[in-house]
Amino acid sequence: MDAIAGVTPSDAGLDGTSWNVVGHVYTPKLHSDNVMIWHAQIPAETFVPPHVHPTQDEWIYVLEGELEVDFGFEDGNVTANKAGPGDMVRMPRGVAHGVYNRSGAAATCVFGVAPSRKLYDLFCALDGVTDPAELVRLAALHEVDFLPPPGEG
Repeated sequence: MDAIAGVTPSDAGLDGTSWNVVGHVYTPKLHSDNVMIWHAQIPAETFVPPHVHPTQDEWIYVLEGELEVDFGFEDGNVTANKAGPGDMVRMPRGVAHGVYNRSGAAATCVFGVAPSRKLYDLFCALDGVTDPAELVRLAALHEVDFLPPPGEG
């Protein structure tokens, strides 16, 4: 899929699309074979459990609020890295990470992945899904692997 010239308005997503993924509102702003970028509204005390993108690099640019991104799941030495407005979080492919809003206030950010691979289709499939087992199953079909809960690995 090629990128299309134009402007995605600040109050809209591509083709009017937005998704509710684990309580976060994701609004796609750019999607091509090479990259996918989406705006995210992340309510206080919500999170994306630890997971790995084996085929994509991912990043977060924080606009408002504060997020914590945990790394180190592979060796059990998990560290929380705080990111605030203007900070860029880098999550290379193959590196497990979890994204948390533990701040007590909403956060707004821009996420991106490269290449886009199957992530757009994953978000379409996950829109409104609340069952954790179904989320994990769908994610695995779209090249995102969630880590088992602590004690189950």
